[in-house]
Amino acid sequence: MELILKEDIIGLGYKNDIVNVKSGYGRNYLIPQGKAVIASESAKKVLAENLRQQEHKLAALKAAAEERAKVLEGVSLEIAAKVSATGVTYGSVGAAQVAQALKEKGIEIDRKIITMRDAKAVGEYEATVHFYKGVEVKLPVIVVAENAPVEEKPAEEPVATVEEPVVEEEIVNEEEAPAAE
Repeated sequence: MELILKEDIIGLGYKNDIVNVKSGYGRNYLIPQGKAVIASESAKKVLAENLRQQEHKLAALKAAAEERAKVLEGVSLEIAAKVSATGVTYGSVGAAQVAQALKEKGIEIDRKIITMRDAKAVGEYEATVHFYKGVEVKLPVIVVAENAPVEEKPAEEPVATVEEPVVEEEIVNEEEAPAAE
């Protein structure tokens, strides 16, 4: 079934995209919820005309999304989770925990635009933040054990260097030197 989306649906498409979905999903969920309409020929013509008229507005929305995405460049998250002795987490780390960690760093992101494979073990993962069509940021997420002993690095003491004694060579003037006979 071919539909035109009326709003962004993560994992399916963005507003005004034409997508193919299974008939039951479209008929029983997307259309009744007002999230999509059937993509008939007349609906496609109306969509094309609307997109042509809204081109400058869409460019402004994309620029605003790119500005928000620049805030996340270089950001990596470290999320502490309770872990069993085998390294498996109690529960999982997902989009909600990523949104909370970003909020603690002062970056307000809605958890609904974050996608991430649930992390059920200690390790490195990747979360994707979908700001706008074509504007996505991938964040590295490191899940660490909350109850693991933290290795404290001892403060490095300055290493005492042994200075070699400087041997001063006596400068001997030719006049003072005893003449070798």
